Amino acid sequence: MSEPADSYVCGVADAPLLGETIGHSLDKAVRRWADREALVSPSHGVRWTWRELAERVDALAAGFLALGLERGARIGVWSLNRPEWTLTQFAAAKAGLILVTINPAYRLSELEFALAKVGCAAIVTATAFKTSNYMEMLNTLMPELATARPGELHAARLPQLRMVIQVGGPACPGTIPFEQVAGMGGARHRDALAALAKTLQFDDAVNIQFTSGTTGSPKGVTLTHHNILNNGYFVGRAMRLTEADRICIPVPLYHCFGMVMGNLASVTSGAAMVYPGEGFDPLVTLQTIEREKCTTLYGVPTMFIAELDHPDFAKFDLSSLRTGIMAGAPCPIEVMRRVNEEMNMREVTIAYGMTETSPVSFQSATDDPLERRVSTVGRIHPHVEVKVVDQKGRIVPRGERGELCTRGYSVMLGYWDEPEKTADVLDASGWMHTGDLAVIDNEGYCNIVGRIKDMVIRGGENLYPREIEEFLYRHPKIQDVQIFGVADDRYGEELCAWIRVRSGATLTADEVRAFCQGQIAHNKIPRYVEFVDEFPMTVTGKIQKFLMRDAVEAKLGLKAAKTA
Repeated sequence: MSEPADSYVCGVADAPLLGETIGHSLDKAVRRWADREALVSPSHGVRWTWRELAERVDALAAGFLALGLERGARIGVWSLNRPEWTLTQFAAAKAGLILVTINPAYRLSELEFALAKVGCAAIVTATAFKTSNYMEMLNTLMPELATARPGELHAARLPQLRMVIQVGGPACPGTIPFEQVAGMGGARHRDALAALAKTLQFDDAVNIQFTSGTTGSPKGVTLTHHNILNNGYFVGRAMRLTEADRICIPVPLYHCFGMVMGNLASVTSGAAMVYPGEGFDPLVTLQTIEREKCTTLYGVPTMFIAELDHPDFAKFDLSSLRTGIMAGAPCPIEVMRRVNEEMNMREVTIAYGMTETSPVSFQSATDDPLERRVSTVGRIHPHVEVKVVDQKGRIVPRGERGELCTRGYSVMLGYWDEPEKTADVLDASGWMHTGDLAVIDNEGYCNIVGRIKDMVIRGGENLYPREIEEFLYRHPKIQDVQIFGVADDRYGEELCAWIRVRSGATLTADEVRAFCQGQIAHNKIPRYVEFVDEFPMTVTGKIQKFLMRDAVEAKLGLKAAKTA
């Protein structure tokens, strides 16, 4: 009898890695697809071909050089999805700058932390959006801005920040209007840009993304051209994208989902980037898919749920859709089935990864059986290695649960200026320890079964919230559910369920427990059941269970058993 295989997989590639910078990739896109649409943003009146996009990018990059931004300088971008964001992304790459993507939901202390941590020299900022007044926050943080000469800021709290480049809105004192930057570069700056293109290396850092920071301060994940350009390329290949495709991108650009899986998948495949709006709106997304004949749609599960459950959903012609990606959080099986059938996305793929790995490590194929696509995150990406290890770091046999570790071109350089925190997750052999619990089966499909930190230990038994959530999603009245542990003086931890009930339905805690009786083990039946309208989550759809736990413990006065 043969020995069971180990949980180690290595992605066989059908194409080599791209050994080029992001700027080089954009130049190549212009040569291949010059007159095809590259970027469409209806709410901003933008419809640019690859040639037009690249011309604007080159002018902006020359403007950055004219402003005195030098190779390796950090430039923040703080805005929702709009064309200026994308121009900044590509122009920063061409100018040899490191783009620091700042969460549009950040408030004062978070913004100050991010800008100071990486020493931004410049920030491209929107003026305001809904309840976020970005310029007001910047003026609060740096009162010196109001009297500064544009480009010559000297702020006590952020001494390295020299310039604020303002997008849209009435111009604020001390800022440089975004639309003026492209006109600042002269012939010598264009020449400098051309010379720079010959010296930039694909292993240079090009992007810093802050992790969600579910515990402690956010960390600045430092990524290279090679990391993110290749990841976007292979994500696109997994969906079989070509220049005939049009990607609807309602996910945030500041995160890998938008800027890598969206924008960089486009530049390497020729597909058009289509932005339905600045922030996510299910109705506008459906309208945009129909009007722009999008073939591809991205989203986290909560976005797809909002689209499917919109009262006008049935009115839209979504027949142009073919593929897309659901990622960012575990995908409920029922939602996946509805996306396949009701949204015409027969080739929808599930992707799994993390910011530290650029982000994708596993992705389902467009022709994987539906059962595989709803129950796993697919197979290993090309050129990437993964192993599943036990608590002592030993590889476990296939089918056994353990921590997922990733190695390859996609692994970050490290956390910016945090060698100790980098060493905590990146070992001497180059493995990124993800903190995710996974199982790899005999055919190489991976199932993410939870987070090591999410695991609930009740009376010495390990319980995995994901497993219980999947069971409860089968209840016809449950729209969304999250399971987490709360303190208990007898068992150490007990299970709590937060449930969002379908519109028009009513449900009681007793009904939920009755649904579980005889179907799942008694210790997996939630002791506490609460009905809520929404879950606390990051902008990218990651559920913040620690906030839910805190809320329940405070409300019910729960405390853990005292330990010696």
